[in-house]
Amino acid sequence: MGRYGEELAARRLTEAGMTVLERNWRCGRTGEIDIVARDGDVLVVCEVKTRRAGAFQHPMEAVTAVKAERLRDLAGRWLRDHGGAPPGGVRIDLVGVVLPARGAPRVEHVRGVA
Repeated sequence: MGRYGEELAARRLTEAGMTVLERNWRCGRTGEIDIVARDGDVLVVCEVKTRRAGAFQHPMEAVTAVKAERLRDLAGRWLRDHGGAPPGGVRIDLVGVVLPARGAPRVEHVRGVA
């Protein structure tokens, strides 16, 4: 389910004009960035959350203050490993994917969540 959601998210970002640079970037035991993309001269670190419709929690609610801090830390580590920040800086986005029992998935993209 998670991989499918990430595929839908990558497609949505690409359709929005972004370039996906990397998927599932791991930093040792610290964690993983689901998608790293470029939006013009801005580097975008994107967290993807996928849920089935009717689940207890909407995907957008899954990014807590602790999760946001971890994403900022991972973004810094990615930048250190890849030559620093681009001219436009870094932004953290969230893509929430809801999979209904029937019909098309709902994909929501929110910019600058953390």
